[in-house]
Amino acid sequence: MTDTLIGRREAIRRAALLAGVAVSPAWLMAVGPAFAKASAGKQAGTVAPGSRLTPVHAAIAGAVADRILPRTDTPGAADVGVPAFIDLLYAEFMTAEERKMLADGLNDVDAAAKAAHGGAFTTLTPDRQDALLRTIARAEEGKPQGFFRLIRSATILGYFTSEPVGRNVLHYDPVPGRYEGCIPIDQVGKRNWTA
Repeated sequence: MTDTLIGRREAIRRAALLAGVAVSPAWLMAVGPAFAKASAGKQAGTVAPGSRLTPVHAAIAGAVADRILPRTDTPGAADVGVPAFIDLLYAEFMTAEERKMLADGLNDVDAAAKAAHGGAFTTLTPDRQDALLRTIARAEEGKPQGFFRLIRSATILGYFTSEPVGRNVLHYDPVPGRYEGCIPIDQVGKRNWTA
């Protein structure tokens, strides 16, 4: 039997596939730099440098990401820097086709919000935002690729590869302790992956 070691990028790709998310190999290159830029943007109080999304598109993308993974007892997408991550993906790692799909989709989301509710997507209540996004997702069912799948993939990748989620939600421990195979789950914080 041979031991097979996989790198971080391969582990992320496999985890994303298990979650039902298609991830472009080029996007995996963005994981580290995106969060460095997200942190720099948070500290400066501005959008991450190198942004190519317009301010309106960045706001809509952030609002969509936060509705895909809202804050509950765990941080939401906006709390861990996913909007800056999406911005970096757009600026440096998406193909021209993906950029167009994202920009057109963000325009369509805002136009649909204005048509249905008379206001921009970012000004709608969370319930109305959710209903609008469900409509868009249903319209894309059966298509090989679409705006909602694209932004959902970027959001999930950005969220689950962020340091705050890795440390506080997934409880990643880079240096695990002693292995104990048969212990009750309530003794390990009711999180089966920490056992």
